[in-house]
Amino acid sequence: MRRITFDLDVLRSFVTGMELGSFAKAADRLGRSTSAVSAQLKKLEEQAATPIFRKSGRGLALTEAGETMLGYARRLLELNDEAASAIHDVELEGWVRLGLQEDFGEAVLPEVLGRFARAHPKVKIEARIGRSYELAERITSGNLDIALAWDSGQALPYSRHVGDVQLRWIGPAKLIETSLREGEALPLVALEAPCLLRTVTTETLDRAGLPWRMAFSSPSLGGIWAAVAAGLGLTIRTDIGLPANVRAMAPQALGLPALPTMALVLHQKDAELDPVAARLADILLQAAIEALPRDERLREVA
Repeated sequence: MRRITFDLDVLRSFVTGMELGSFAKAADRLGRSTSAVSAQLKKLEEQAATPIFRKSGRGLALTEAGETMLGYARRLLELNDEAASAIHDVELEGWVRLGLQEDFGEAVLPEVLGRFARAHPKVKIEARIGRSYELAERITSGNLDIALAWDSGQALPYSRHVGDVQLRWIGPAKLIETSLREGEALPLVALEAPCLLRTVTTETLDRAGLPWRMAFSSPSLGGIWAAVAAGLGLTIRTDIGLPANVRAMAPQALGLPALPTMALVLHQKDAELDPVAARLADILLQAAIEALPRDERLREVA
């Protein structure tokens, strides 16, 4: 079988276009013409010897082979960029302060820390797990350099939109016999107030005219998962970082209202980050995109 060596420049155009949702935007970011990027994509399909794209409305979407290619392309580019950083920034030193929502502690943080530490072993990282309002306040006060958080509505001057993630009703993975009599209040499980998703939950139910009661609250996400798994009530969260003992539930099956999406943003302290924080921000942004549920990543492109 003939061995294929993919062109990293072609893969970078491919990945950038998918992440921006537009190959025209990718061409602008990468300093190429749109026709040059189109030629690269044609070359990629020829090398792969299988369709990467399919028509979807006025734009394009990935085929199953394209989804597979996107995953491998990201990994190849990550390794390439990691090698380049390790060689050119071998003496990079200093420290950086990173903030994350608890949702991303297990889903994103290990990957981010591992990649960054391998390339920059002399840099010290201070990580803080917190809620969206706390992380936003720490960015504003200069106590964090970068933070990955749900958009709490606070207007921060230096924030990047990562994606819109669908909120889900979350119940126990193990089927527990529960039945609400007509008019009975829905038991809820939520983080202690103030909590952005707690507010979304109660306001959604109030608009739908459905009664509810707070059955359990906790200061930690671990406590929420334990209460939901035990059948004390339902909570709302995204598909990111769900433990095995809980699951997302279809709202129509429970007679519950549909939930909105939640914007995920990357806050930064300054418009221009220092080299240490900028490198960590790039790795964090990539890891966050990869953590998004597959059907919520940007796949349709113009």
